[in-house]
Amino acid sequence: MKPCLLIIDLQNDFLASLAASIVTPLVANTNHLVRAFRAETLPIVWIRQEFRADLSDAFLEMRDIDIACVIEGTEGAQIHQDLEVSENDVTIIKKRYSAFFRTTLNQYLEEQKVDHLVLCGINTHACIRTAAIDACQRDYRVLLPRECIGSYDDEHARLTLRYLDGKIGRVVGVEDVVEMVRQE
Repeated sequence: MKPCLLIIDLQNDFLASLAASIVTPLVANTNHLVRAFRAETLPIVWIRQEFRADLSDAFLEMRDIDIACVIEGTEGAQIHQDLEVSENDVTIIKKRYSAFFRTTLNQYLEEQKVDHLVLCGINTHACIRTAAIDACQRDYRVLLPRECIGSYDDEHARLTLRYLDGKIGRVVGVEDVVEMVRQE
């Protein structure tokens, strides 16, 4: 088994709308997994959503109602400053909900011989869900550590995790993932 930690959209613009009581433990638990993966020299991939200022590469809803969010070159598009990003980690820019859509993610995972993905980030009902489904469709085993996933929409997040658990992946605790990584 070779897992990869995939951290999705923990960027300033997205986290700004969440209460500190959500962001602080989300960041702390994600960093806990980052340290566990680093200690075992396992791959870590940071996924960032980013768009041009004119939104020409943004998805339809953003263009239709002029949502300017995570614009390239802005502070809002940057990964939260308290996250432990290393220059040795891989960063992939995405333009849609799924981290796999028109990116090099799958190629990288195949090159690394990854077979398990641990998904962290936001938003549970959108980007986490589509990445999990796309990963499952590519025959990756998916783990979703509940303490490392957040959303501004609690109801849809809860329903999403209920749907994903056991069908697409497994919802687990952060310590379950740490234990798995240490046994590798």
